[in-house]
Parts: sequence; structure tokens; C-alpha cells
Amino acid sequence: MASATVRSCVLCAASLFNFAFVFVSGADFIRFISFRAIYHNITGETALCQDSIPWSVALQDSSVLRSLVVDLGLLALFTALQSGLGTLNRTVYCFTTALALQILIRYWQPVTGAPCLWSVRHAPWSIWFPVICFTLHFLCWAIICSILMIFDYPELMGIKQVYYECLGLGDPLSHKSPRAQRFLSHLRHPVCLELYVVLWLLPTLSLDRLLLAGTLSTYLALAHSLDKQDLAYLCVQLNSKVQLFAEPCRGGLDATNTDDSKPKDD
Repeated sequence: MASATVRSCVLCAASLFNFAFVFVSGADFIRFISFRAIYHNITGETALCQDSIPWSVALQDSSVLRSLVVDLGLLALFTALQSGLGTLNRTVYCFTTALALQILIRYWQPVTGAPCLWSVRHAPWSIWFPVICFTLHFLCWAIICSILMIFDYPELMGIKQVYYECLGLGDPLSHKSPRAQRFLSHLRHPVCLELYVVLWLLPTLSLDRLLLAGTLSTYLALAHSLDKQDLAYLCVQLNSKVQLFAEPCRGGLDATNTDDSKPKDD
């Protein structure tokens, strides 16, 4: 009994530590993907590329090539991590993913010695387009956070698995319907479209950002294998959610109409 209690405490502590670490890493990733890439266009303090340098010269520059090799290695580390540790499988997967993101963010090498692939520098779009990008990035991250909450955030983080294990209920996925299990096995990231927007919608696209956006976009595309059955299941679930949220509003309107239809005392 004591050993089971200690094991449960260790699992809970590990899952809570993982939750905090992943949360911080997510905030750092937002800053890395959106804020760093847009801020310099608004302030003009830093330059991400040099249009005065020809591509033929830039691609022969050892510093440019070294930065690209380092960045490619960091992206390979991020996409290659896989885990399989029983109850903590999802927790360790999230932890190793967050750890790989932290390494990628800390050691990423900007390629400033090469031309931009595109750059919005002519007034008035040099001011307005970064603001538009910032607004759309903010909306996309808000949508991403909302979708993660809808998709059972505790289970995505591995907290629910530990909770079920401590209660002896087994894997939470085993309690879902076969159609739900099939859908979740084909869907790794439920926020692809929003991530594509924040990866590619930028006032300036440098060579290292092209490498980052292209690799992560390919990774997201290959991680999905949804088919017609999955899309049909998703449509049914979305309709049920809409009806669920609409019922309280309909109930309130019906109650109001009922009250209005009652004769009032003089």
C-alpha cells in the first residue's frame, strides 16, 4: 500500500512538473516564432538579412553554411524524438518535445549574411503589414490555445493518464469509442492551419526562417493521415458541440418567452 502511494505521488509530481515545463516552453515558442520575427519590422532595430549581398556570395559564406547546418541539426533533433514509457508515455513525449524546443530556441542561428526571400519595406506597408501580421499571429495563437482546451488538454499533457493510473482505471483512450481512437491515432496536431499561418505570414522571410517554416510544415503535413471516416466523425462531434452550446441559449429564450406569455397581475 505504501509503495503504491509513493508511486502515485511520483507520477503526479512528474506530470505536474511536465505541465509547468511544457507551458513555459510553449510561451518561449510563441515568442520565438512570432514576436522575434515581427518585432524588428516594427522597431527597425535588427536586420534579419542583407539584400546587398548576392545569393552566389551568400551561399559560399562559411558562416551562412555553418548556421544552416546547426539549424538543420536542431530541427532534426526536434522531429526525431519518440518515447514509449507506459503510463508516462504521453508525459515523456510532451517533455522531450518541449526540451527539444528549448534547445532549438536557445541555439538557433539566424542567417543574417544572406538576402531576404521577401521583405516589405515600402511605405505605408512597411508599417501596416507588420501590424497586420502581429494581429493575425495573435488571433492564431488564441485559436490554438482554445482548440487545445477543447481537445482535452489534460490528456494531451499526460496528466489524465497519470490520474487514471492512480485510480486504477487504465488508459483514458481505452474508454473512448473506436471511432474516437481511430481519429486521434491519425491526428497528431489539431492546429495545423493556424501553425502554417504563424510560420509563413511574416513581413520579412530570411533564409533560416525558410528552413524553419519549411521543415515544420513538412513535419505537420506528414504527421496527419486523416481520411473521410475521420472527417465524418469530426463533423458529427462539432455538430454535437454546437448543439450543446446552443441548448442553454435556447432554454433561456424559451424561459423568457414563457414569462412574457404569462398574464401579468394589475
